[in-house]
Amino acid sequence: MPFKKALLLAVLALLFSCADETREAEKQRELRKKEQVFDQINRDWKFASEPANPTSANLVATWEPWRDLLREMEQKPQSSIGAFQKKAKALSEKVALLSENIPTPYNIPSVKSRIAVLSTKINELQLFMNLDQIPVEKVSALIRDTNTELSALQNQFHEITRRAQVKQEWGERDLFRMRDTARAIPDGFDPNLQPNAPENNE
Repeated sequence: MPFKKALLLAVLALLFSCADETREAEKQRELRKKEQVFDQINRDWKFASEPANPTSANLVATWEPWRDLLREMEQKPQSSIGAFQKKAKALSEKVALLSENIPTPYNIPSVKSRIAVLSTKINELQLFMNLDQIPVEKVSALIRDTNTELSALQNQFHEITRRAQVKQEWGERDLFRMRDTARAIPDGFDPNLQPNAPENNE
C-alpha cells in the first residue's frame, strides 16, 4: 500500500512538473514573440517629420497644430510596445486638431480631404497598435502610407502657395468666374469695353 501511494505521488509530481515546464515554455515563446514584434515596430517606426518644402517649413512657424504633429512624429518611443501604443494615441489626438484650425489660404476642400486621409491612416495605426496580437505587417504598411499621405499634403500646401504667387493674365479671373454658373458673366459681355482690354490689331 505505501508503495502504491509513493508511486501515485511520484506520478502526480511528474505531471505537475511537466505542466510547469509547458507553461514556462509557452511563457518563453510569448516573450520571444513580443520581442520580435517590438524589434520590427522599432525598426519601421520612422515618420517623415521634417518639412518637405519651404511652405511646410513656414507653416511650422505659424500653424501650431501642424508644428505639434510633426514634433510628435519626430519623437520616437524607445522602451516598450506600451510606449509605442501611447505614441500612436498621441499622434491620433494631434492629427485630429489639424482640421479644426486650417490657415485661410489652405482651408479648401482638397486640403481638407488630404488631412482626412492622413487622419484615417493614423487612426488605423492606433487601432492596430492596441490589439492583443499586433499585426506587425499592417502596422509597418500604415507607417509607410502615413508618410506617403504626409508628403502629399505638404506638396498640396506648396502647390497652393506657388499658384498664389503666379500673376494672372488678363481675363483669367473672368474665365474662372464663367466656370461658376452662379456667377457667370452675362450675355452681351464685350471685352473691348473693359478698361484693360488689349488693343484689337485686326
